Amino acid sequence: MASFKKIARRTFLIGSAAIVGGVAFGAYKYTRPLENPIEAGPNEAALNPFIFIDQEGVTIITPRAEMGQGVHTTLAALAAEELDIAWEDVRVLHGPPAQAYYNSALMGASLPIAEYSKTAFMQTVSEALGETNKLLGMQLTGGSTSMMDGYDRLRHAGATARETLKLAAADAFGIAASNLKTMNGRVYQPDGNSISYSDLAPAAAKLNPPSVELRPKSEWKYVGKTMPRVDMMAKATGTAEYGIDVRLEGMKYATVRMNPRLGAPMKSMDATNALDMAGVEQVIELDGGFAVIASNTWLAFQAADAVEVEWVTATYPSEQGEIWSAIEQSFNTNPNSMLRDDGDVDATIAGITEITAEYRMPFLAHSTMEPMNATALYTDSSLELWCGNQGPTIVRDKCAAAVGLTSDQVTLHTTLLGGGFGRRGEFDFALYAAQIAQKLPGVPVQVTWSREEDMRHDFYRPAALGRYKGAVKDGKAVLLDAKVAGPSVAFDAIERWVGFGGGGPDKVHVEGAFDQPYKIPNYRVAGHLTDLSVPLGFWRSVGNSVNAFMHDSFLDELAHAAGADPLAFRLDMMRDEHAPSTAVLETVRDMSGWTGKTEAGVGRGVAFAHSFGTPVAQVIEVIDEEGSIRINRAWISADLGTILDPGNLEAQLYGGMIYGLSAALFGEITFADGEVEQDNFPDYDALRIHNAPVTEVKVMESGGHIGGAGEPGTPPSMSALTNAIFDLTGKRARTLPLMHEFDLLT
Repeated sequence: MASFKKIARRTFLIGSAAIVGGVAFGAYKYTRPLENPIEAGPNEAALNPFIFIDQEGVTIITPRAEMGQGVHTTLAALAAEELDIAWEDVRVLHGPPAQAYYNSALMGASLPIAEYSKTAFMQTVSEALGETNKLLGMQLTGGSTSMMDGYDRLRHAGATARETLKLAAADAFGIAASNLKTMNGRVYQPDGNSISYSDLAPAAAKLNPPSVELRPKSEWKYVGKTMPRVDMMAKATGTAEYGIDVRLEGMKYATVRMNPRLGAPMKSMDATNALDMAGVEQVIELDGGFAVIASNTWLAFQAADAVEVEWVTATYPSEQGEIWSAIEQSFNTNPNSMLRDDGDVDATIAGITEITAEYRMPFLAHSTMEPMNATALYTDSSLELWCGNQGPTIVRDKCAAAVGLTSDQVTLHTTLLGGGFGRRGEFDFALYAAQIAQKLPGVPVQVTWSREEDMRHDFYRPAALGRYKGAVKDGKAVLLDAKVAGPSVAFDAIERWVGFGGGGPDKVHVEGAFDQPYKIPNYRVAGHLTDLSVPLGFWRSVGNSVNAFMHDSFLDELAHAAGADPLAFRLDMMRDEHAPSTAVLETVRDMSGWTGKTEAGVGRGVAFAHSFGTPVAQVIEVIDEEGSIRINRAWISADLGTILDPGNLEAQLYGGMIYGLSAALFGEITFADGEVEQDNFPDYDALRIHNAPVTEVKVMESGGHIGGAGEPGTPPSMSALTNAIFDLTGKRARTLPLMHEFDLLT
């Protein structure tokens, strides 16, 4: 099998996906071929960073994290479509940390403009900006960008590998490559004789790949269809390996306990009682806490509880009320951003009905089913890591620095992820494992966090306040003035990842509000940043999860103030602004049989959000069930631009909605005495099968640029639910979670 290496044997330019034209500032740097991180042995070939062939067949290297979203399946299908291999023969491996696997789409999405209104020129600028990530080499799974980034690259990788194999076969057969065909991993002559890719691979590795054209959509066999998941068998049989499943010979087990007052150091500890426990080997001091090494994980947990510790106080306000006050005070500062400012919201408009509302969104934890963990093996000259992660190059580089090694001395194995949602885009869990393993050279150590440690030491979705003012006249919205206050997750994460803070207008802080496809004559969205030292991280749909709830909830309030049907009210503002969004909203109207009227005991709400390049509309129906509110049914429509795998897209949109509904009902992180109060699932619940809605999903394609799928189902879910609850009860929900104000079926 191939090995992942630091210096490539050969380089390969991945078709036109690596070419950036018209960039005046050193374009040659962006078009320069990147090193192939896959090293082939005898009778093997790494034809490019994504296609490896040995005597057992073809392996497709998929450089994005598989956390249940099906990314490995769809990326493999893109390559297999051009490579002409049978689906049952597809093998997939996650790629190593490597510059070749940079995520261009994630960088390209950072422009502070509304995605729906991108012109062809701005799309070109966005793509050029994305290619600058080639220099940074950030290999990240996030921002619902895996398909945007991989759509051309994986197809080009498969196509160039196929044509290179044909050239090798042409040499072997002594005929022109144009007379050869490929099918099911073999190259065929006109007379039916064939040779396998495996036999051709060593010769193909010596050839320069030709320029190729991609196949038209009309010839697709895999892409555009619902494909069997490549990880399905392993997960069904329990043989799939997650980080927590790693077992190595002679392995020790450890856990960590960090200051519950986040980011503050440890004043003192007494580990006497822990070290007296049979099987406990060491208690190691870390920056901000300690680790216990023992003969098994459960013993490590018990020993950690036995350590007596004195913690230092955190730098952020210690009580939740004080945190809310700090956020509220941000409204008195100059806005960091004003990315939408249409018309004149301060002008006097005659004959209007004006309304105001204030919304409150809590901190949220990621609450992945698999708690944070990592396994590390350290020697004086190397570090080997096994863990599920969303940022291999970040994990590699941060861990290398922590133990005094170079990045080239670190080998990282990215396993399957038992949930990510942005949490595993961080590196703390791997860094602790590296530091602990350094204390036991030559001994592998698996570090597993307790559920409580995981939930109380997350990088949280920021809390936020929204103050909205609007006006309607003659049944239409004529004014919307939104102010959003809260800490910046983008600036916090950038500082942590690359060592310097963000600057300029924070797009993430107001996304989901400034970038929605509505035409309102006087329309302003301002973002006010709060300086808090609570650790923040990217949470599924990021700023959209905050702002889509507040923005769409307020649109619903405007609709009722105007005496208009909420769905028709939105359509009226959208029709001349963005056709795909209009079609999505009309589709969910038809799917749900929306009439704007509901019978007694039933409530329906509609919501819409454009995020990650994908417009999504949802209708949610709630019912009064013996005094409790139950979510009964849901309808989702979305336009992905181009459909790559309809079944997978439906699953992602449904899962995103459930994640958002769970947060709306039960999700909150609060602080008391500087510590997070929630520590396990009983304190941070989620929807279960019995109270999840029966759901119908329809995916559409307008033929435009590919939109994201993993996150866009989350933003509209919360307001669709609260709008439905208003329809049922007549009571507006402006503060989440709902469990504090409503009797919910649990």
